[in-house]
Amino acid sequence: MRRFVFALGGLACATFALASPAAAYEIDPLTRQPLTEVLTVRVRPQNTLPTANAALPADIPGAPTDPLASTVPQMTAIPRDTVPYSGPYAPGTIVVSTTERRLYLIQPGGEALRYGVGVGRPGFTWGGTQTVTMKREWPDWRPPSEMLRRRPDLPRYMKGGIENPLGARAMYLGNTIYRIHGSNEPETIGTAVSSGCIRMTNEDVTDLYSRVKVGARVVVQR
Repeated sequence: MRRFVFALGGLACATFALASPAAAYEIDPLTRQPLTEVLTVRVRPQNTLPTANAALPADIPGAPTDPLASTVPQMTAIPRDTVPYSGPYAPGTIVVSTTERRLYLIQPGGEALRYGVGVGRPGFTWGGTQTVTMKREWPDWRPPSEMLRRRPDLPRYMKGGIENPLGARAMYLGNTIYRIHGSNEPETIGTAVSSGCIRMTNEDVTDLYSRVKVGARVVVQR
């Protein structure tokens, strides 16, 4: 059976270098075409059920109280699974491989939980070691100033709920603007479209959130 060994390489320091989301990154270096920020703020008509990420706790802000809601099919882009692990990280560590577009939560006994994730698009990737400094359920969203400069059409504030781009749960990384969070765009999981945050389906981020404590180590590999 294949065993996964994660190598941190040159990122073993406690700090990391960030790819600054400046105007220079608005042109794709390969295609020379403008990079498009894939971020959707949807307004869903009232009395309609969400079509994805329905297998969630019953605390969804703005969700309809319909007994059939639990029967809505779950759209999981990449199935969550358990894989063998032999590597340097202790149980409880989160390891994100941006090249694989997978997140691993190291478990005792030589195993890791593996989740599909969405990662930063070209020009918005980063790597290094951080810690989970805060956790929030159905977080409100205030786009950072860097994002508002690129997308002045975005709202300045959005209350937590099923239409919120941060999704069902968020884990904040150090004092950075980056988070591991859910998404209202499950179709983007497994792709590189974000501004540096690690996206998960709402179902997967809810599962991860329940297993991770504040203070957990997070290693992001480029």
